[in-house]
Amino acid sequence: MVCFPHVGGAATYYFPLSRSLSPAVEVVAVQYPGRQDRRHEAVVDNIQDLADRAFAVLREVVEPPFALFGHSMGAIVAFEVAGRFERVAGTPPVRLFVSGRRAPSRHLRGGVHLLTDAGLVAELRHVGGTDEAFLADEELRAMLLPVIRADYKAVETYLWPRQQPLTCPITVLVGDRDPQTTVDDAAAWTEHSTAGCDLRVFPGGHFYLDAHHDAVVAEITTALARQHRTDPLEGARP
Repeated sequence: MVCFPHVGGAATYYFPLSRSLSPAVEVVAVQYPGRQDRRHEAVVDNIQDLADRAFAVLREVVEPPFALFGHSMGAIVAFEVAGRFERVAGTPPVRLFVSGRRAPSRHLRGGVHLLTDAGLVAELRHVGGTDEAFLADEELRAMLLPVIRADYKAVETYLWPRQQPLTCPITVLVGDRDPQTTVDDAAAWTEHSTAGCDLRVFPGGHFYLDAHHDAVVAEITTALARQHRTDPLEGARP
């Protein structure tokens, strides 16, 4: 299962999930440019470009059957990569997992990426999921904010290209108090698959999956059990 991080997130965010799903499912996570071991690379502030780069690498190392998982911004990147696997490679994932993100058809143009640094920090504190140590430390904050601003720009300026629905099933996970995604907007993912869409609502906000780790693992395991077994995947870097 290939995982795609959220706004400001990195591949290491998925280490707990990888550990919990092993050895039944091998988990790899995409590392976006501009963070951790890729911090010296220029960030990508466009979803389509990010998806193109991720797909170009993944198609060389991923063999069916495989699944994709994305949280928040990562849900949109995973969705776009799934479409590329289907339309270009002819090998759709067995299942797409999308978490904490409204359906592509429910576009809501935002302006968080245009806020001042102080406004951006306030938004991060409102959404949660960012270590306060990073926000309180001036040097760490200076490193983090350009990446987060670029990620917000990518997701806020994304427009669904109105392509045909995916042929793989979609599992949608969302918190019932998510300030960025209503349950109704999450349920609209059903418009993006011809193979069915399962909706699972958890108590909590945007990062509900941290508090409900075991339940999320169970949901993934159950969903994949209805598909083919996942083959081992190699690491990938877009």
